[in-house]
Amino acid sequence: MVSDDLWSIGELAGQAGVTVKTVRFYSDRGLLPEAARSYGGHRRYGPPALDRLRLIRSLRSLDLPVPEIGRILAAGESSAGALEDAVAGQLREVGSQLAALRWREAALQLVRDAAPEERPGLLRLVGAVPTPPGSDALARFWRRALPVRLPAPLLSAILEAAVPQPPADPTPAQVLAFARLHVLVGGVRFGKEECRPASRMPDDGFRPAVLYAGLGEAYALASDDLRGQRPPQEGGSLDCFVAAHAQARGARDTPAFRRGLAGMLAQTADPVVERYWDLTGELVSPPSGPAEPTLGSAHTWLYAALKTQVRAAAR
Repeated sequence: MVSDDLWSIGELAGQAGVTVKTVRFYSDRGLLPEAARSYGGHRRYGPPALDRLRLIRSLRSLDLPVPEIGRILAAGESSAGALEDAVAGQLREVGSQLAALRWREAALQLVRDAAPEERPGLLRLVGAVPTPPGSDALARFWRRALPVRLPAPLLSAILEAAVPQPPADPTPAQVLAFARLHVLVGGVRFGKEECRPASRMPDDGFRPAVLYAGLGEAYALASDDLRGQRPPQEGGSLDCFVAAHAQARGARDTPAFRRGLAGMLAQTADPVVERYWDLTGELVSPPSGPAEPTLGSAHTWLYAALKTQVRAAAR
């Protein structure tokens, strides 16, 4: 016998302000508890089903997918934790969508503000980068370019400093710089006949891990000089820079070594890497004010300081 306090599927739909189709959809997926069946086999629902249906509608208003809602409801007493996880995941998804929209907006502004003859090329350029873009291609570039067998913590630190992340709220200029970075690294092939920018060093007794660890310290010191907009000059950052190269080669820091280092750095300059750092500087620097230092700008500053010192000593 069916109680008079139970509702048919149509009555439940009317109570909840939804369609019968909606109630049947959730019921078929086991999300709504049935209290009984009529003699004719029709579904009957009680107040718990109405409460459950209202909860489902609230969760759907947050755009939570039905499978996720099912997991929350199935969690029972642990539903608070399941709901927290689901909301956190949805927030990440919304954040990614917003980042994509902001990137798309800046890309559209870039194309809109360009001269008509430049627009086709810009469209091809920005269209080749995913929306929102990632930095995996840039990380792969450095993994191929850096010497092999660097210690994992050191490699991670280098990649963190060398690989810029897409700005959360990019300007059109930053969209352009990031797109050009992707094109730049995508065109580099490392083979026997091509140079690896970071590996053009003498092999005899060369210890790359010592070099890169020391360069990290030198670049950090030089960044303070760059932020202070000081010209390249002698000091602790230059000494640290030279010491890194000397220790990596088992050599002593002497005037002769500094002369040789200046000459070697002139020969190992790589236009692809230099372009990479120029674009990275455009990407990470604020629209107005001093440029934000990069590993590349720190290297350029230190190399200029070394050349100045060597020339002064030769007079």
